[in-house]
Amino acid sequence: MDDQRKALRFYTETLGFRVKHDIPMGEHAWITVVSAEAPEGTELLLEPDGHPAVRPFKTALMEDGIPSASFAVDDVKAEHERLVARGVRFVQPPTDLGTVITAVFDDTCGSLIQITEEKQQQGGT
Repeated sequence: MDDQRKALRFYTETLGFRVKHDIPMGEHAWITVVSAEAPEGTELLLEPDGHPAVRPFKTALMEDGIPSASFAVDDVKAEHERLVARGVRFVQPPTDLGTVITAVFDDTCGSLIQITEEKQQQGGT
């Protein structure tokens, strides 16, 4: 993250995650957030990008439109509408890719984030 405090505000206030850890460590902190619906589930680390290799890598991903994380959601269209109403800028609107529907947004901190809905599969064996 280019600014951990800005990232923390975005991921909690805009996206709806909850803080799990916020431990000061010098000029940075060990900050993790979790889903409000699964507070004991997977933690997302809001890692500072101070290492010299990080910024060129992040820049290349952004320029190529490659998300650095993907979150599963039940309904991409509904989540897209909710986030747009909260001011989130999408670089890819909900897009049907056959077995999934995806959308990609800018997290305002130097990363693209994808949301993905797995479609119900028709048929059987």
